[in-house]
Amino acid sequence: MKRIRLTMAQALVKFLDNQYVEFDGVEDRFIDGMLGIFGHGCVVGVGQALEQGGHRIRFYQGHNEQGMAHIAIGYAKQHNRRKIIPCLSSIGPGALNMITACGTASANRIPLLVFPGDTFASRQPDPVLQQVEFPTSYGSTVNDAFKGVCKYWDKVERPEQLMTAMIHAMRVLTDPADTGAVCIALPQDVEGEAYDYPDYFFQKRVWHFDRRPMTQGQTDRAATLIRSSKKPLIICGGGVRYSEAWKELQQFSEDFNIPVCETQAGKSVIAWNHPLNLGGIGVTGTKAANIIAKDADLIIGIGTRFTDFTTCSKWLFQNPNVQMISINICSFDAVKMDALPIQADAKEAIVSLHTVLKKENYRSAYTGEIESVKQEWDAIVDKLYTMPESEEGLSQTRALGEINRFMKSSDIAVGSAGSLPGDMQRLFRPGEPCSYHMEYGFSCMGYEICAAVGVKLSSPSSEVYTFLGDGSFLMLHSELYTAIQEGLKINVMIFDNSGWGCIENLQNNQGTKTFGTVFKARNPESGLLDGSNLPIDFAKIAEGYGAIGYSIRSVQALKSALEDARKQSLPCVFDIKVIPGSMTPGYESWWRVGVAEIAKDKSVQDAYADMQQHISKARDY
Repeated sequence: MKRIRLTMAQALVKFLDNQYVEFDGVEDRFIDGMLGIFGHGCVVGVGQALEQGGHRIRFYQGHNEQGMAHIAIGYAKQHNRRKIIPCLSSIGPGALNMITACGTASANRIPLLVFPGDTFASRQPDPVLQQVEFPTSYGSTVNDAFKGVCKYWDKVERPEQLMTAMIHAMRVLTDPADTGAVCIALPQDVEGEAYDYPDYFFQKRVWHFDRRPMTQGQTDRAATLIRSSKKPLIICGGGVRYSEAWKELQQFSEDFNIPVCETQAGKSVIAWNHPLNLGGIGVTGTKAANIIAKDADLIIGIGTRFTDFTTCSKWLFQNPNVQMISINICSFDAVKMDALPIQADAKEAIVSLHTVLKKENYRSAYTGEIESVKQEWDAIVDKLYTMPESEEGLSQTRALGEINRFMKSSDIAVGSAGSLPGDMQRLFRPGEPCSYHMEYGFSCMGYEICAAVGVKLSSPSSEVYTFLGDGSFLMLHSELYTAIQEGLKINVMIFDNSGWGCIENLQNNQGTKTFGTVFKARNPESGLLDGSNLPIDFAKIAEGYGAIGYSIRSVQALKSALEDARKQSLPCVFDIKVIPGSMTPGYESWWRVGVAEIAKDKSVQDAYADMQQHISKARDY
């Protein structure tokens, strides 16, 4: 056996450089780059290994640990989970900054590999700079906090432990059913320790994304339910996207006259103007989809987790005889909503069921209902997208409509949190498959700009537009610097409504007066945050970074800025001042939140009574 003497950090880099994935016969490198922010916990370990070369990994400099990890998530998601960018940090605060991103990755089932630096395994210099000591266990470090948000966690306390740690890390990262965040903590002294590693640890290793076929028993059971249904409805989730099953799903829908609605992760899989695509479903869904869903006698979920936004907190499906099928590669998701569980790859399942149902000449009993609700909804979208300007200013839906109409079919829309995801799931008309990139499993504010950088890295020939509110921009925009550093043109569309508009809307709709959700100066007379508006100029902030800033107060200014930005090579930031509260309302939906059971205001009492009424009509599981 040939052995190679390397430090643990050098072995790590060499191992990562030789990982490949194969999907449908196409083989590609899994890791091309690494994001990092150096500190004393990693700069002389992994930093030294990267600096000395001998590998093909490009180093990207992050500027906030959470931000760089969100770049990695955006990159992996846009690559349909078949490429990753590992993230490296120092110890203590640098490491802990990545925890939010790990939660984002695990909630969305997106592979994210993080290497937080750790304190000394030897414990001899303790307590070191940025170390938190735990009197209950001296073996505990802050990196134990990653356990709650990661699908796999390990700490390499001896250099030879790297081998099992990384094999299991790769196992999880390439698992289509249960991928997510993986944390491998690296004690700073062990990073520099040497070991005689066997050469086979560094040989090219190919991880296969094999499609899980549908068994005959599963096919028979699912086909029986579909045959007996008159008004089935397909919910298209992210699993359809990652399986790249959009053509198969569209053919299935057409041949059997079954309408399709979309989750946030499944949007753009089927063209928005397809006659059987009803658009988004659920709390932020379309009127068309929610009306059909209430009367459907069979719900066929494909690659969806059935979140509360998709099911309206399990209230949406009102047909007393409704049944459920859940086709999902993950067994944990396949049993949700008391569904018939079908654990299989989306494309494999669709093809298998198509073959059986085609032989039996199955067709749903829908007549003109689908066309009717779709025509009505398209008219609603057209109206919202052309809302006239008023003395108050520009409405959010009009601004979104202008941007949507301007974008080309190959342009990619990115989003995550606030009122915009609701407007976009309802109204947005995306182009090609995978041109709609919404993180809504965690709805993490601050994801938007960072993810846009990752999306642009993955799709350099596409224009990338990221949609966010002023609240999200204020939380995390440091990776604009990374975009400029890497020469990445992204378009940052800030919808400034002077606060957390969607939460104020939720607050008001549940009977509570506006409190703590708008951005106002402190009023010296009342002592509350109900003073004047704050004169924030996001365009100038962008210019301070070296980006191009546009101040938007009218439709014409927005149109002109869009045209000008198309010619630019630098990141472009649009400071769009929109009227507070001008987002879309709910359509035939309900969302359960914790309304106060006892309150002085009758409006809150009424909201509580309304919640109880809806709960009585919801499914328990």
